[in-house]
Amino acid sequence: MTACPSDTNNAGPAPLRTGVMGMDDVLGGGFLPNRLYLVEGTPGAGKTTLALQFLMAGARAGEAVLYVTLSETLEEVAGVAASHGWDLSGVSTREMLPSQQALQPEEQYTVFHPSEVELGETTIRLLEEVEKVNPRRVVFDSLSELRLLAGSSLRYRRQILALKQFFAGKNCTVLLLDDMTAIEHDLQVQSIAHAVLRLEQLNPHYGTARRRLIVLKYRGQAFRGGFHDYKIRRGGLEVYPRLVASEHLGERALVQLPSGVRALDDLLGGGIECGTSTLLLGAPGTGKSTVAVQFALSAAQRGETAALFVFDESITTLRTRCAGLGMGLAPFIATGKIRLRQVDPAELSPGEFVAGIRDSVTEHGATVVVIDSLNGYLNAMPDEKYLIAQLHELLTYLGQAGVATILVGAEHGLIGTQMQTPVDASYLADAVVLLRYYETEGEVRQAISVMKKRGGRHERSIRGFQMTSQGLVVGEPLKRFRGILTGTPAPSPDLASPPGSLMR
Repeated sequence: MTACPSDTNNAGPAPLRTGVMGMDDVLGGGFLPNRLYLVEGTPGAGKTTLALQFLMAGARAGEAVLYVTLSETLEEVAGVAASHGWDLSGVSTREMLPSQQALQPEEQYTVFHPSEVELGETTIRLLEEVEKVNPRRVVFDSLSELRLLAGSSLRYRRQILALKQFFAGKNCTVLLLDDMTAIEHDLQVQSIAHAVLRLEQLNPHYGTARRRLIVLKYRGQAFRGGFHDYKIRRGGLEVYPRLVASEHLGERALVQLPSGVRALDDLLGGGIECGTSTLLLGAPGTGKSTVAVQFALSAAQRGETAALFVFDESITTLRTRCAGLGMGLAPFIATGKIRLRQVDPAELSPGEFVAGIRDSVTEHGATVVVIDSLNGYLNAMPDEKYLIAQLHELLTYLGQAGVATILVGAEHGLIGTQMQTPVDASYLADAVVLLRYYETEGEVRQAISVMKKRGGRHERSIRGFQMTSQGLVVGEPLKRFRGILTGTPAPSPDLASPPGSLMR
């Protein structure tokens, strides 16, 4: 069953909290008690870390918990805990490493209930420890050793069924960890387990490893389907649930947010509207980022909060450049009204990026969100089609939250008719503002125009545009030229230059 967590049937027992940030949201509340679960993933994916967090959450709730290691020593487990700054004093740990003789063919044994067959020495010790601790949560790490000892797929399946039967009457929730080191992936345990989680680790050609998880099945429980990014930090796993905009429906009034520059607001028909997205498109250096910052600065001056996510420019360079334009950001950054975050696409997963935007809206009340730029955002994604799908979901969510979103898109090329964008997001945006270089009278100048605006009326004119030490200056409509958007305009001799125009 794949559905939104809000659709979960609450008639049964309350799920157990996993202790992993974001994991309960994915699982529809957590793990249902007294069930057997499978967590599989390649070595290094974070299975042991997740399992220890689950056990520590139970220990904090006053439950008896048990960690049984079949492959690592207790010193290695203690090292994992120390790397996260954890205290495992509330977690019972047992080391059940098989002896070398146990791997000999004549020494192989199966795991069955004591009433059925004589158990091997390791299995007897394991069950004795369970009886002694009487845990409410138990983790077995990992199944590889049991698979080797079983010798065959049938015997291995009967081993897991026997474990499930043994714990069925123990009021105990069991996590089985599988490192997927078998040459052929065995689906036997997946069919037995109540739910199956898979942790994946992807290694791109450049940048840090990307990790994601997926719930392959969860019997009788609504969960959030699809892949969810996660990260292993000091302190444990952090899961970033996939954003589903339809879960955040809401009606918002289209209140206009002015930029504080009168001529720019006139061009936009009064400003941009809350709950809409605006795409600033143009060549590098035309002023796209500066226009975006102007809207953020205006929001901060009104007492609102603006969040800027910057991919292509360092925070220091941005602050210095804005100060040179008379746009002082420092006081508003100090008070938290402007929140700047430097985004490194090689280190930040798309899921973590979306989670940061959601946090700026839900925790800090941001009314303006700037993503500068789509080019950097594209580099964080494995494929353009996934970028468009995720961007659509993100813009829909922000629109329903009443946030004015400003996207910056840098085009390839500087001047002429062959300008290209790395990804076409113009149809997603509610408004598109075009900034262009053009050449006239031996100078390279800039122009600004609004090509599209769903939120209401706007000017159809093309205006001159400059960035000065006093801030942004938007001039009168450029009526004495035609072909400005091509970059090489021709004069219109029948039209005089309007008074006060930036362009002679």
